[in-house]
Amino acid sequence: MADRKSSSSGGVSSRLSVRRKERAENEAKKEEKTPKEEEKAEVNGTGAPSENGEPGAPEGATANGENAEKPEPMELPPFEIITGDRMDPFFYKFQYKNVEYSSGRNKTFLCYLVDQGPGASGLLRGFIEDEHASAHAEEAFFQQVLPSYDPALKYTVTWYMSSSPCASCALKLAEVLRARKSVRLSIFSARLFEWEEPEIRAGLKALAAAGCKLRMMKPLDFTYTWDTFVENDEQTFTPWEDCQENYEYYQDKLADILQ
Repeated sequence: MADRKSSSSGGVSSRLSVRRKERAENEAKKEEKTPKEEEKAEVNGTGAPSENGEPGAPEGATANGENAEKPEPMELPPFEIITGDRMDPFFYKFQYKNVEYSSGRNKTFLCYLVDQGPGASGLLRGFIEDEHASAHAEEAFFQQVLPSYDPALKYTVTWYMSSSPCASCALKLAEVLRARKSVRLSIFSARLFEWEEPEIRAGLKALAAAGCKLRMMKPLDFTYTWDTFVENDEQTFTPWEDCQENYEYYQDKLADILQ
């Protein structure tokens, strides 16, 4: 549940966007590998075969068995939370895809709508993405988007999340809802995060008990978020083949948790 602040420099932001897209594309390629292909690349701890067909040396070792120089640690991007109005369509299609096995999808995207009632000015809309941050996207929302609370206002908050909250976030959100009585929160998730873990199930039940509406994203929700939160260049969203089936699978699991 974390997000990073965008850089104020257009050039820096562009370079970071390219780097992030390359990383996501690499993860998507990894996801396409079959288990047998992955086993071939890692049999007995060896690397990929060399040109002569022999197994390559393990990473970090030279041909004569001596350790090579240690690679320099990768420098993480200089930001923590990303916020904005519309996200890249590539990231949306990859991160929000409601597959059962979410390889490479190790961050959270949170699209939000906030109606603060007749006493406030306008509807708040945008998205939050977490990466390389201590706070998750859910927590970042209350730190950056809705940091102050006016009990005289009636807050209707809707989140469309790439995955459901972790156990820690679910418990924190439950505390927020109990403390802020006039906040009504609905969370629609593309996937269930580690739903078989007892602490995750307990966290979601506590969140529902605190008044949060929990539901999985339907195909119509994906179309709506594509139109509302994605730089789609007016392209129509086409749901993937198993979108409806995967929604029904996850919705059944969620119903089992909350019963």
